[in-house]
Amino acid sequence: MILAQLTHFATHAVSSLAFLQEEQTVSFSPMGLWEHMGNLARAVAVILFIESIWSLAVMIDRYLYFSAARKQSREFAPKVAGALKDSKLEEAIKIADRNKKSHLAEVVTAGLQEFRASGGAATANTIESSQRALERAEAIVHAKLKRGLSVLATIGSTAPFVGLFGTVVGILNAFQQIATQKTSGIGAVAGGISEALVTTAFGLLVAIPAVMAFNYFTGRVEAFDVEMDNSSSELIDYFIKQSNKR
Repeated sequence: MILAQLTHFATHAVSSLAFLQEEQTVSFSPMGLWEHMGNLARAVAVILFIESIWSLAVMIDRYLYFSAARKQSREFAPKVAGALKDSKLEEAIKIADRNKKSHLAEVVTAGLQEFRASGGAATANTIESSQRALERAEAIVHAKLKRGLSVLATIGSTAPFVGLFGTVVGILNAFQQIATQKTSGIGAVAGGISEALVTTAFGLLVAIPAVMAFNYFTGRVEAFDVEMDNSSSELIDYFIKQSNKR
């Protein structure tokens, strides 16, 4: 009885040692994971990498664009307000032309140029045409501000599913390796499991920053829209006051 137990214990120890040796041969380095991946899983990883670079490029572009618009608008607003207060229409237009990256300057310039094209007479028709010009300019600037944000939204919503697809492929490969090798050791399934975990993690790593950046830039666009609406209203009020002075 004791001999049988010792024999069973020895057999179990040998099996465990073999299992550990097999486990130690599995490499979980980046190159090792890449080598274990199948062609389809590699394609998924490449797609996620391209999406990450694309989203990063959009983030940098929008950040620089919004920063320049904010900076120039802060410099533009008090200058153009002072020029209009002194009834210097041409000077106000020149100030707007010098701040072409400002979202406020683009909108205000459209209204001022329309007002000047009408002869500078603050009539009801002139004010109405200037208001339409301001609305058109707001729509154009809004489209410029939102450029690229649809890319962030698309990447943020699709990257987890692309990673999930890689997960499914990895699990299928793991079961296929078990079936072909007829063994349940960790070495038989390590490749498939690594594919599943890596693609899932990579998908989330790409999607989370994209969603956060999309929400952040969308909030900035909404703030810019409010500023443009206020500037348009103030300019129309200025034209109305000019007409009342006649």
